[in-house]
Amino acid sequence: MTDAGGDAITYVHAPEQHRYEVRDGEDVVGFAQYRLPDDEHVDFVHTEVDDAYGGRGLAGAVVEFALADVRDRGRRVIAHCPYVARWLTKHPEYDDIADPAR
Repeated sequence: MTDAGGDAITYVHAPEQHRYEVRDGEDVVGFAQYRLPDDEHVDFVHTEVDDAYGGRGLAGAVVEFALADVRDRGRRVIAHCPYVARWLTKHPEYDDIADPAR
């Protein structure tokens, strides 16, 4: 994805920050924050995208990127973040790795 300025929107895992990031060039413009409650789960706690980038589907794209990575790593998802929880209800293809938030 490319913005009006020509920079590419990219999605990266930043494990040292416990989040998956949306970047516009070098700038972080959104993220899906998580915690690691145990050796099996990735618990998503907050997702946000800068207002200037709203309405472009970036939050959904970073969540999809994150969940694909979680699956590839053989882990499971917990969604305490309301956005991630709603996203999961619309994407049953991730039911196999989703556990309820407690």
